[in-house]
Amino acid sequence: YTLQDMEVLKELDTLDLMMIEQPLAYDDYLDHSRLQQELQTPICLDESIRSVRDAKLALELGSCQIINIKPGRVGGIASSKAIHDICLEANIPVWCGGMLESGVGRAHNVALASLPGFVLPGDISESQRYWAEDIVEPEFTMDNGHVQVPTGQGIGVAVLEDLVTKLTVETAVF
Repeated sequence: YTLQDMEVLKELDTLDLMMIEQPLAYDDYLDHSRLQQELQTPICLDESIRSVRDAKLALELGSCQIINIKPGRVGGIASSKAIHDICLEANIPVWCGGMLESGVGRAHNVALASLPGFVLPGDISESQRYWAEDIVEPEFTMDNGHVQVPTGQGIGVAVLEDLVTKLTVETAVF
């Protein structure tokens, strides 16, 4: 969409949606701000948020009322936590988006999504949704729409190194 679709986008306000995710181009913070001023429905920025700096800019311009944090896109856990903290301070809800992570990445996402600013349903599912066999133990399972935060050492799950070796297609030595 573009701002020329404003009237169509305003019609979405009648649907009582939780959010409209990334309605405009990923790099168009100003037009997202203009659109957010015209809509009652919160805009959620997703692809626009690639760094802490992007999140700060979006909030400063009023480009959104919700942010989707994807650790793999924003630079990892430290950047994700920093974006969370900025949003928490600004009273902007966040949710954790997924990018088809194995159990290793999912463990990080689950830990991240347990922080207090993650108040909207996340894009976290059980291992079996994407993998016949995950590379961690225990695998992530869903219970009534919830994934438990693992409590083991480190990332909370054990990496099945033999399975990683078995599934490895190619290696490189640097």
